[in-house]
Amino acid sequence: MEETGAIDFCALERELQAAVAADEKYQRENDAKFRAIHQKVASYEEFRDIVLASHLKPLEKKDKMGKKKNLLWNSCATQAKRTQDREMDLSQGWDGLPETSADFYRYWRRCLTSGQERYQFLFQLGGKGLGRIFQADVGFGLLGEFLVVLAEHACREDRDAVLQILQSLSGTKRFGLNVALLSQVEKDSCRDLFGKLQRMGRNCGADGLPEGTAEAGTAALQEEENEAEGETHVRGAGQPKEADDGLIKELVKCYLVS
Repeated sequence: MEETGAIDFCALERELQAAVAADEKYQRENDAKFRAIHQKVASYEEFRDIVLASHLKPLEKKDKMGKKKNLLWNSCATQAKRTQDREMDLSQGWDGLPETSADFYRYWRRCLTSGQERYQFLFQLGGKGLGRIFQADVGFGLLGEFLVVLAEHACREDRDAVLQILQSLSGTKRFGLNVALLSQVEKDSCRDLFGKLQRMGRNCGADGLPEGTAEAGTAALQEEENEAEGETHVRGAGQPKEADDGLIKELVKCYLVS
């Protein structure tokens, strides 16, 4: 609604279309997930391929090669062609932050070409912004990509913001299913990320921290748990430290870090 009190119907229509598209995508991928589970696929890669190809429609016998077809069998390719002008505008710059998961997904895929750009984008949105955008569900595959980006680029100055992002994502619907579907590489990145966060908390006075491996992250987590159990009685007035440790332990359980 504008300052004069008039309703911007064009903006409402765009928002409605984006919401409908996001809902259709969610329902389509959700059906593909259940279909893949019932088929008892042999590997995660096969499961992922089924979900990613959920937008494809099979050709029928009446379809003939060499004949002009009116059947829309690859909606993504057609939609990409229709929105070529919009994609060009997005690549030149984003006017404000995305308000819907469809806008986020489109910008994440088309305009952010490097891990650093994606990290800055997540940092700019923050935990509250991501929680609002993905209040229905985090799109298939996005959670793993978030964890990889955060693990590669998280720094000590951004530690609190990264924790807020992780906490916000853990409160989205179907979060447990998204965690269960992480690839091994994404699980290793998740483990490494929590290891870095643990070390950042212990070395808050350091100028810089080297990036660790997945094995180092696991060792750091175990060491932090042992220290928390044996030194709780020593902290006394360290309530902020205890609260921070409690949050990390809670997130470790949510993200199934082992």
